[in-house]
Amino acid sequence: MTAKTAVTPTGHATPPAKFSHGVRKGNILQVAGQVGFLPTKDGQPPAVAGPTLREQTVQTLANVQAVLEAGGASWEDVVMLRVYLTDTEHFAEMNALYDAHFASLQGSPPARTTVYVGLPKGLLIEIDALAVLD
Repeated sequence: MTAKTAVTPTGHATPPAKFSHGVRKGNILQVAGQVGFLPTKDGQPPAVAGPTLREQTVQTLANVQAVLEAGGASWEDVVMLRVYLTDTEHFAEMNALYDAHFASLQGSPPARTTVYVGLPKGLLIEIDALAVLD
C-alpha cells in the first residue's frame, strides 16, 4: 500500500484547520484550495497579495504551483482545476488571466470547473488542482 504524504511548500502559512496544502499518494497529487496569500515568514500572519482580482489570481496560481512543485509535479501533470470565485462579474477577467498563465502549457490544458462561493472577507478567488504524475 502506498503511503499518503502531506505536501507543504516553504513559506506557506499554516492552514486555519487540520488539513494539508497538498497530499500525494502514489502518482496522485491533490492540491488543496489555495488563495492569494503572500508567502509568510515564521510566525507572521498571512497577508493577501492585494485587493484586485488580478493580484489575487496571480498569487493564487503561484501558490498552486508551489504545492505542485513541492509534491514533485508541474502544470503539465495537472488534469483538473477548480476555480472558486466570489463574484460572477469576475469571470471574464479571470478567464483572461487564466489563459495568459496557461499560454505556454505544452499539450492539452487541464479540465476546469468554475463555481461561485463565499470566501473569507477580502478573498476573491480560490483554486485547487489534481495532478497525476507519470
